[in-house]
Amino acid sequence: MSTGAAAVRAALLAEASEDQRDKIRRRIPDPAMRVIGVRMGTLFDIAKANTRMPLADVDVLLSSDTYEERMVAVSVLDFKTRVRGLTDDGRRELYDLWMSRLDLIDTWDYIDRSAPRVVGWYLLDKPRDVLFTLARSDDWWRRRAAITAAFWIIRAGDLDDPIALCEILAADPEHLVQTNVGVALREIGRVDRARLEVFLDRRGADLSADARRTARTAF
Repeated sequence: MSTGAAAVRAALLAEASEDQRDKIRRRIPDPAMRVIGVRMGTLFDIAKANTRMPLADVDVLLSSDTYEERMVAVSVLDFKTRVRGLTDDGRRELYDLWMSRLDLIDTWDYIDRSAPRVVGWYLLDKPRDVLFTLARSDDWWRRRAAITAAFWIIRAGDLDDPIALCEILAADPEHLVQTNVGVALREIGRVDRARLEVFLDRRGADLSADARRTARTAF
């Protein structure tokens, strides 16, 4: 393991707790994934302290079979997007790494932690065909990634593509997709209530009850 990734692993192991390990294990669906047992707040502190970590080291962590190491990796990518003076080329490198490891960014919290800034921010001024491809995927986490990345686009006041993604995902059968469709619609409503009302009049019945309830909190 590379020096930077090994240092992160050592920092995580130093903070391991059997109680936290049991709590995390209960919500991780993959029984093959290793769990160290580190509080999220502590994990984010470790990630923030490693914001300057080379992307090669981040890639090592992304490829890990350990839950916390992957979570540090996606968190480091998120923190890197916030570094003052980051160029578009630098943003593209973060995006490219994230997309190259998408098969491993396969839990709801990995996606929520990184997709808005790593993917959505990069795509603010670019074509977003990739999001529509993800939204039509057979894999639920890719569909969740598509709508979650759109959060940052909505934040910028750009609603056309996010609404189009909600159209694709309005009747999605997966609860973990529907929850973030609801969040996206709520944020759309905070920018333009009329457009949300039009969408709900047309597609509201297709949404899950949770998604409808979340969307209507914009009112």
